[in-house]
Amino acid sequence: MASRAKATIFDIAREAGVSKSTVSLVLQGSGLIRPETAVKVRKAIEDVGYVYNRGAANLRKAHSNVIGMVINDLTNPFFAELAVGMERVFQSAGIVPFIANTAENPVRQEEVLKSLMEQGVAGLIVSPARGTTPGAFRRLELAGVPVVFAMRRLPESRIPVIAPDNHRGAYLAAAHLIAKGHRRLAFFGGTSDLVVYQERLGGFREACETLGISARDVLVVEGETNRRGGLACLDTALTMAEPPTAALCFNDAVAFGVMLALRKRRLEPGPDFAVVGFDDVVEAEHYMPALTSVAVDTAGLGERAAHVMLKLIQSRTTRAEDHVGAVNLVVRESCGPDLRTRNRPTGTGGAA
Repeated sequence: MASRAKATIFDIAREAGVSKSTVSLVLQGSGLIRPETAVKVRKAIEDVGYVYNRGAANLRKAHSNVIGMVINDLTNPFFAELAVGMERVFQSAGIVPFIANTAENPVRQEEVLKSLMEQGVAGLIVSPARGTTPGAFRRLELAGVPVVFAMRRLPESRIPVIAPDNHRGAYLAAAHLIAKGHRRLAFFGGTSDLVVYQERLGGFREACETLGISARDVLVVEGETNRRGGLACLDTALTMAEPPTAALCFNDAVAFGVMLALRKRRLEPGPDFAVVGFDDVVEAEHYMPALTSVAVDTAGLGERAAHVMLKLIQSRTTRAEDHVGAVNLVVRESCGPDLRTRNRPTGTGGAA
């Protein structure tokens, strides 16, 4: 019998009295092998002390059945919902999804990408961390590993992107606030090095300009894309001589932080300051007050990204068309009353 440390597939084949290819099929879980033969091979594996190195085997195959889902911030409920949409598709296709959280750290992201590539991953769906350069994915592209970007795109990158219509969503949100009578508006959260920030801010600015809001009445406050960022943005805005009366937030997490900051100041989100988020995570509907938000069909985008990845793998290519998902504004209580009618007699005003 071969020693445990040096046992090979040849040792298993000899022990079980079968061919090397039969052993390989059993190790891969193939259904082509008769059950009684598979049992005999598995017993031989135990007898010779063979340890199957799945990572090395994957590198020898055209591709593995593992797909990496590399997410920039899994603490944000939006990205958790996005990942669930992807995972649903992969599981039904018999694919093993591997989820990694980079916490907006490009160094951590590089480590994850390198590790997954060494494991022979079949493909990668990535929401790039802040500060990612297009060169970060060059090695994957040269190796022919399919990559799909979810939610975030990189400038000058040819990698296919699955993302919502950020510009239109922000335009709809700003237009809604202006229609409710707000004339001093703010955009809270996000940073200029993110393409998605530029898209959302661009839609916000276009609505303000088109609908007659002066540039001096538009406040832009950059910040973290989480609750902490929302708290800081609101505090900054309220120190202004003429503070805004409403804000579109980079995402729902920032909006939740803004509403917390308002409450700390004994102000009520909605009646005292209108708040709109972006993403429409599940929590938005159940928040107090319920958050008006740009809905982007989070799970649907995740499912689309997964389907695109499966198609890339099956067709052995790395090129696909970008997908821009539809958006709509879901109006709830966080926008408060219509400023143009709030002082009219009861029954003439809005409360959406």
